[in-house]
Amino acid sequence: MKTATKAKQELMQIAESNMQERIQDIELTVREKLALTCRILFDKGHDSGLAGQITCRSEQPNTFLTQRLGLGFDEITAENLLIVDHDLELLAGKGMPNPANRFHTWIYKEHPEVNCIIHTHPTHVAALSMLEVPLVISQMDTAALYNDCSFVAEWPGVPVGNEEGVLISKALGNNRAVFLAHHGQLVTGKTIEEACNLAILIERAAKLQLLAMSAGQIKPLPHDLAQEAHDWVSSDKRNKVNFSYYARQALKNHQNCI
Repeated sequence: MKTATKAKQELMQIAESNMQERIQDIELTVREKLALTCRILFDKGHDSGLAGQITCRSEQPNTFLTQRLGLGFDEITAENLLIVDHDLELLAGKGMPNPANRFHTWIYKEHPEVNCIIHTHPTHVAALSMLEVPLVISQMDTAALYNDCSFVAEWPGVPVGNEEGVLISKALGNNRAVFLAHHGQLVTGKTIEEACNLAILIERAAKLQLLAMSAGQIKPLPHDLAQEAHDWVSSDKRNKVNFSYYARQALKNHQNCI
Protein backbone atom coordinates (compact mmCIF):
# COMPACT_ATOMS: atom_id res chain seq x y z
CA MET A 1 0.00 0.00 0.00
CA LYS A 2 1.53 3.27 -1.15
CA THR A 3 -0.56 5.35 1.20
CA ALA A 4 -0.14 3.27 4.38
CA THR A 5 2.54 5.56 5.81
CA LYS A 6 1.06 8.90 4.74
CA ALA A 7 -0.15 11.33 7.40
CA LYS A 8 -3.84 12.27 7.62
CA GLN A 9 -3.25 15.83 6.39
CA GLU A 10 -1.55 14.54 3.24
CA LEU A 11 -4.35 12.05 2.63
CA MET A 12 -6.90 14.82 3.05
CA GLN A 13 -5.07 16.93 0.48
CA ILE A 14 -4.99 14.00 -1.95
CA ALA A 15 -8.72 13.41 -1.52
CA GLU A 16 -9.48 17.10 -2.08
CA SER A 17 -7.33 17.14 -5.21
CA ASN A 18 -9.05 14.02 -6.54
CA MET A 19 -12.47 15.58 -6.00
CA GLN A 20 -11.41 18.65 -7.96
CA GLU A 21 -10.10 16.57 -10.85
CA ARG A 22 -12.57 13.71 -11.07
CA ILE A 23 -16.00 15.02 -10.08
CA GLN A 24 -17.69 17.37 -12.52
CA ASP A 25 -20.00 20.16 -11.36
CA ILE A 26 -23.55 20.17 -12.66
CA GLU A 27 -24.31 22.97 -15.09
CA LEU A 28 -27.22 25.05 -13.83
CA THR A 29 -28.13 28.73 -13.97
CA VAL A 30 -28.46 30.78 -10.80
CA ARG A 31 -32.25 30.74 -11.22
CA GLU A 32 -32.26 26.96 -11.60
CA LYS A 33 -30.08 26.49 -8.51
CA LEU A 34 -32.33 28.73 -6.43
CA ALA A 35 -35.50 26.98 -7.63
CA LEU A 36 -33.96 23.58 -6.92
CA THR A 37 -32.94 24.77 -3.46
CA CYS A 38 -36.59 25.56 -2.72
CA ARG A 39 -37.62 22.05 -3.81
CA ILE A 40 -34.73 20.41 -1.96
CA LEU A 41 -35.59 22.13 1.29
CA PHE A 42 -39.29 21.34 0.88
CA ASP A 43 -38.34 17.67 0.71
CA LYS A 44 -35.99 18.01 3.70
CA GLY A 45 -38.71 19.26 6.06
CA HIS A 46 -38.29 23.02 5.72
CA ASP A 47 -41.86 23.52 4.57
CA SER A 48 -43.83 25.73 6.95
CA GLY A 49 -46.68 26.96 4.80
CA LEU A 50 -45.64 30.26 3.26
CA ALA A 51 -43.12 31.11 5.99
CA GLY A 52 -39.44 31.43 5.15
CA GLN A 53 -37.48 33.09 2.39
CA ILE A 54 -34.69 32.00 0.08
CA THR A 55 -32.74 34.71 -1.74
CA CYS A 56 -29.56 35.23 -3.71
CA ARG A 57 -27.86 38.24 -5.19
CA SER A 58 -28.84 39.13 -8.74
CA GLU A 59 -26.55 40.47 -11.44
CA GLN A 60 -27.29 44.15 -10.79
CA PRO A 61 -25.93 45.69 -7.58
CA ASN A 62 -28.33 45.91 -4.61
CA THR A 63 -30.84 43.50 -6.17
CA PHE A 64 -31.68 39.90 -5.39
CA LEU A 65 -33.76 36.95 -6.53
CA THR A 66 -36.47 35.58 -4.27
CA GLN A 67 -39.68 33.57 -4.39
CA ARG A 68 -43.13 35.06 -4.88
CA LEU A 69 -45.28 35.52 -1.78
CA GLY A 70 -48.19 33.09 -2.00
CA LEU A 71 -46.19 30.21 -3.46
CA GLY A 72 -44.84 27.36 -1.37
CA PHE A 73 -41.31 26.05 -1.75
CA ASP A 74 -42.71 23.11 -3.75
CA GLU A 75 -44.18 25.52 -6.33
CA ILE A 76 -41.07 27.54 -7.12
CA THR A 77 -39.58 27.39 -10.60
CA ALA A 78 -36.78 29.29 -12.30
CA GLU A 79 -39.40 31.25 -14.23
CA ASN A 80 -41.56 32.45 -11.33
CA LEU A 81 -38.72 33.85 -9.23
CA LEU A 82 -38.76 37.61 -8.67
CA ILE A 83 -36.02 40.22 -8.81
CA VAL A 84 -36.37 42.96 -6.19
CA ASP A 85 -34.23 45.80 -4.91
CA HIS A 86 -33.25 46.55 -1.31
CA ASP A 87 -36.52 48.42 -0.79
CA LEU A 88 -38.35 45.24 -1.89
CA GLU A 89 -39.58 47.02 -5.01
CA LEU A 90 -40.36 44.59 -7.81
CA LEU A 91 -37.95 44.87 -10.76
CA ALA A 92 -38.81 41.71 -12.69
CA GLY A 93 -41.47 39.04 -12.44
CA LYS A 94 -45.09 39.00 -11.31
CA GLY A 95 -46.44 39.25 -7.78
CA MET A 96 -44.76 40.50 -4.62
CA PRO A 97 -41.92 39.32 -2.38
CA ASN A 98 -42.39 38.30 1.22
CA PRO A 99 -42.19 41.52 3.28
CA ALA A 100 -40.02 39.62 5.76
CA ASN A 101 -37.29 39.72 3.12
CA ARG A 102 -36.38 43.10 4.61
CA PHE A 103 -33.87 41.57 7.02
CA HIS A 104 -32.13 39.89 4.07
CA THR A 105 -31.36 43.34 2.70
CA TRP A 106 -29.51 44.24 5.89
CA ILE A 107 -27.39 41.10 5.72
CA TYR A 108 -26.50 41.73 2.08
CA LYS A 109 -25.65 45.33 2.94
CA GLU A 110 -23.44 44.51 5.94
CA HIS A 111 -21.93 41.22 4.70
CA PRO A 112 -20.62 41.65 1.14
CA GLU A 113 -19.24 38.09 1.14
CA VAL A 114 -22.76 36.67 1.42
CA ASN A 115 -24.42 35.80 -1.89
CA CYS A 116 -27.27 33.56 -0.71
CA ILE A 117 -29.53 33.61 2.38
CA ILE A 118 -31.94 30.92 3.54
CA HIS A 119 -34.37 31.54 6.38
CA THR A 120 -36.84 28.78 7.32
CA HIS A 121 -38.79 27.32 10.24
CA PRO A 122 -38.22 23.55 9.95
CA THR A 123 -39.83 21.36 12.63
CA HIS A 124 -36.84 20.42 14.76
CA VAL A 125 -35.23 23.85 14.57
CA ALA A 126 -38.56 25.43 15.56
CA ALA A 127 -39.03 22.96 18.43
CA LEU A 128 -35.52 23.51 19.78
CA SER A 129 -35.95 27.27 19.45
CA MET A 130 -38.77 27.09 22.01
CA LEU A 131 -36.28 26.04 24.69
CA GLU A 132 -34.17 29.22 24.35
CA VAL A 133 -30.94 27.23 24.15
CA PRO A 134 -28.16 27.61 21.56
CA LEU A 135 -27.57 25.02 18.88
CA VAL A 136 -24.98 22.48 20.07
CA ILE A 137 -22.76 20.78 17.49
CA SER A 138 -21.46 17.51 18.85
CA GLN A 139 -21.63 15.06 15.94
CA MET A 140 -19.41 14.66 12.90
CA ASP A 141 -22.10 14.95 10.22
CA THR A 142 -23.04 18.47 11.35
CA ALA A 143 -19.48 19.70 11.94
CA ALA A 144 -19.84 22.34 9.20
CA LEU A 145 -21.75 24.37 11.79
CA TYR A 146 -19.21 23.92 14.58
CA ASN A 147 -18.25 27.30 16.04
CA ASP A 148 -20.11 28.81 13.07
CA CYS A 149 -23.64 29.45 14.39
CA SER A 150 -24.68 32.52 16.36
CA PHE A 151 -27.59 32.59 18.80
CA VAL A 152 -30.31 35.23 19.15
CA ALA A 153 -31.93 34.59 22.52
CA GLU A 154 -34.68 37.21 22.38
CA TRP A 155 -37.48 37.10 19.81
CA PRO A 156 -38.04 40.59 18.33
CA GLY A 157 -41.54 39.86 17.00
CA VAL A 158 -42.93 40.04 13.47
CA PRO A 159 -39.93 40.15 11.09
CA VAL A 160 -40.97 42.94 8.72
CA GLY A 161 -39.15 45.90 10.29
CA ASN A 162 -35.61 47.14 9.95
CA GLU A 163 -34.97 46.37 13.62
CA GLU A 164 -34.74 42.63 13.01
CA GLY A 165 -32.46 43.19 10.03
CA VAL A 166 -30.02 45.15 12.19
CA LEU A 167 -30.27 42.58 14.98
CA ILE A 168 -29.71 39.48 12.85
CA SER A 169 -27.02 41.07 10.68
CA LYS A 170 -25.08 42.06 13.79
CA ALA A 171 -25.63 38.67 15.44
CA LEU A 172 -24.33 36.85 12.36
CA GLY A 173 -20.90 38.41 12.78
CA ASN A 174 -18.27 36.22 11.11
CA ASN A 175 -20.44 33.10 11.28
CA ARG A 176 -22.49 31.58 8.49
CA ALA A 177 -25.59 30.70 10.53
CA VAL A 178 -27.89 32.13 13.19
CA PHE A 179 -30.21 30.16 15.47
CA LEU A 180 -33.22 32.28 16.43
CA ALA A 181 -35.06 31.60 19.70
CA HIS A 182 -38.83 31.16 19.30
CA HIS A 183 -38.40 31.53 15.56
CA GLY A 184 -36.21 29.43 13.26
CA GLN A 185 -32.87 29.47 11.50
CA LEU A 186 -30.92 31.54 9.02
CA VAL A 187 -27.90 30.38 7.03
CA THR A 188 -25.75 32.22 4.53
CA GLY A 189 -23.35 31.18 1.82
CA LYS A 190 -20.90 32.55 -0.67
CA THR A 191 -22.75 30.27 -3.07
CA ILE A 192 -26.26 28.86 -3.31
CA GLU A 193 -24.79 25.40 -2.87
CA GLU A 194 -23.13 26.33 0.42
CA ALA A 195 -26.27 27.90 1.86
CA CYS A 196 -28.43 24.95 0.80
CA ASN A 197 -26.12 22.45 2.48
CA LEU A 198 -26.00 24.46 5.70
CA ALA A 199 -29.80 24.71 5.79
CA ILE A 200 -30.07 20.93 5.56
CA LEU A 201 -27.42 20.48 8.23
CA ILE A 202 -28.90 22.93 10.75
CA GLU A 203 -32.23 21.08 10.77
CA ARG A 204 -30.41 17.76 11.18
CA ALA A 205 -28.33 19.25 14.00
CA ALA A 206 -31.45 20.45 15.82
CA LYS A 207 -33.07 17.01 15.45
CA LEU A 208 -29.97 15.28 16.81
CA GLN A 209 -29.76 17.74 19.70
CA LEU A 210 -33.36 17.14 20.73
CA LEU A 211 -32.85 13.37 20.59
CA ALA A 212 -29.60 13.57 22.58
CA MET A 213 -31.10 15.91 25.20
CA SER A 214 -33.94 13.45 25.75
CA ALA A 215 -31.47 10.66 26.46
CA GLY A 216 -28.82 12.36 28.57
CA GLN A 217 -26.21 15.11 28.68
CA ILE A 218 -24.55 16.12 25.42
CA LYS A 219 -20.78 15.74 25.49
CA PRO A 220 -18.63 18.31 23.66
CA LEU A 221 -16.38 17.56 20.72
CA PRO A 222 -12.62 18.11 21.07
CA HIS A 223 -12.10 21.60 19.67
CA ASP A 224 -9.16 20.90 17.33
CA LEU A 225 -10.78 17.83 15.79
CA ALA A 226 -14.14 19.56 15.44
CA GLN A 227 -12.54 22.54 13.71
CA GLU A 228 -10.65 20.19 11.41
CA ALA A 229 -13.93 18.49 10.48
CA HIS A 230 -15.63 21.85 9.98
CA ASP A 231 -12.98 22.96 7.51
CA TRP A 232 -12.89 19.59 5.74
CA VAL A 233 -16.62 19.52 4.97
CA SER A 234 -16.89 23.25 4.18
CA SER A 235 -14.88 23.39 0.97
CA ASP A 236 -16.51 24.83 -2.13
CA LYS A 237 -16.08 21.56 -4.03
CA ARG A 238 -17.68 19.46 -1.32
CA ASN A 239 -20.61 21.89 -1.20
CA LYS A 240 -21.05 21.50 -4.94
CA VAL A 241 -20.83 17.70 -4.80
CA ASN A 242 -23.43 17.55 -2.03
CA PHE A 243 -25.71 19.99 -3.84
CA SER A 244 -25.52 17.93 -7.03
CA TYR A 245 -26.81 14.90 -5.13
CA TYR A 246 -29.68 16.84 -3.56
CA ALA A 247 -30.50 18.38 -6.95
CA ARG A 248 -30.77 14.94 -8.54
CA GLN A 249 -33.16 13.92 -5.79
CA ALA A 250 -35.31 17.02 -6.33
CA LEU A 251 -35.41 16.50 -10.09
CA LYS A 252 -36.69 12.95 -9.52
CA ASN A 253 -39.28 14.05 -6.95
CA HIS A 254 -40.66 17.11 -8.74
CA GLN A 255 -41.78 17.76 -12.29
CA ASN A 256 -41.10 21.09 -13.98
CA CYS A 257 -39.06 22.39 -11.04
CA ILE A 258 -36.55 24.25 -13.19
